[in-house]
Amino acid sequence: MTRPRQGSRPCVRFAAPLTGPLHIGSARIALGSWLLARRHGGRFILRLDDLEHPEAAAQHEAALLADLEWLGLDWDEVVRQSDRRDRHAAAITRLQERGRLYPCFESEAELNAKRELRHRRQQATVYDRAMLKMTPAQRAAAEAGGKQPYWRLRLSDRVLTWPDLVLGRGEARLPAISDPVLVRADGTPMPTLASAVDDIDLGITHLLRGEELLGTTGVQIDLMAALDADPDAIAFAHLHPLAAGSGRNARLPTLRGLRQDGIEPTALAASLARPGATEPAAVRDLIDGFDLRRFARADAFDLRPLLALNRLALRDLPFAAVADRLPHGATEAFWLAVRGRIDLLTEARGYWDVVAGTIVPPVIEGEGAFLRTALATLPPEPWDEMVWDAWIGALARATGRDGEALAQPLLLALTGEDHGPDLGALLPLIGRARAAQRLEIAVS
Repeated sequence: MTRPRQGSRPCVRFAAPLTGPLHIGSARIALGSWLLARRHGGRFILRLDDLEHPEAAAQHEAALLADLEWLGLDWDEVVRQSDRRDRHAAAITRLQERGRLYPCFESEAELNAKRELRHRRQQATVYDRAMLKMTPAQRAAAEAGGKQPYWRLRLSDRVLTWPDLVLGRGEARLPAISDPVLVRADGTPMPTLASAVDDIDLGITHLLRGEELLGTTGVQIDLMAALDADPDAIAFAHLHPLAAGSGRNARLPTLRGLRQDGIEPTALAASLARPGATEPAAVRDLIDGFDLRRFARADAFDLRPLLALNRLALRDLPFAAVADRLPHGATEAFWLAVRGRIDLLTEARGYWDVVAGTIVPPVIEGEGAFLRTALATLPPEPWDEMVWDAWIGALARATGRDGEALAQPLLLALTGEDHGPDLGALLPLIGRARAAQRLEIAVS
């Protein structure tokens, strides 16, 4: 890993979006940033981006913190952008005084018309900097007419290059980029400006972000230089975006949704941190072997390997770890019977109905005689873990059946499903009365 300053430990931040539930694309950035910091003994800062839509930010903050803690992440410092408005304002003043921010009055309609004209002329649609030619008198007249300026950053006329920890090399041709708007007409900073100021003040040394933001990196570096910061102070790592998979309406799931479905944090952490992982792992167990380039390989969210990892995670959980999330009344014996056989904890609900509830199995056509024999050979109680073997042994001798032909009709009759946990473990929990009743229904 590249370290911008010799002997310094990395300082990494995650800019937490407070506009809605945290999806796993953002969670992946948070996890990678945390692992990078912890792997090299550095600091991990959680930055709450609450300048935009403050009402929504207040609504989503607690849920976002809970999601990150559920995944296993902790942080050395929490920073709210709303607490740093004075620093943002000071940076705006400095850039204005230096002529790097210039006022603009064009409306969105006027800008669209300009872009359309340049497009028809087959010219680049980069902003033409017309407002730089505005005289003081013209500006005074515009403001007297009720217009308030927004402010653009005058980009340098140079080509920027930087080493990228994932892509290898990044490049931005600033003359081909429109001068970005950094300050709104009401004087509030755009996220690009606020983020650059915060990163400078917090001493951020490494920045993980999605590859979709690559086009803004050159702007950020040029802005940092304009604020007298060392452009080489931050090492960038642009990750290929995590795609949502196939389908017209495919979307990345949220952490809250995965939690509610019964995904375990160890399964999700391993899936995100180690593409192709075959074992679940807590985040702290992922620190020593963390490899940023391997981490960056993931390019699509696939539920199937995540479910496989989750099955393994559930298999190793003791009853005490899930008791409060199981159906009311569920026992340790029940958990031991179904764990390792389910992909999601929510699936336990269906099996609890099998052992303690009322289910109506289907009538199994062509199996009437076999099921009547099964009912006749059903052992008397008490039942223990050996009752299944004793029953199918007697049934095999009475019918001459074996293998799937013997077990499959019983599974369907007793559980209503054609697959599921081992009946050897479930049958004592179902009990003789329920088993007999279901066999009678399946015969009729």
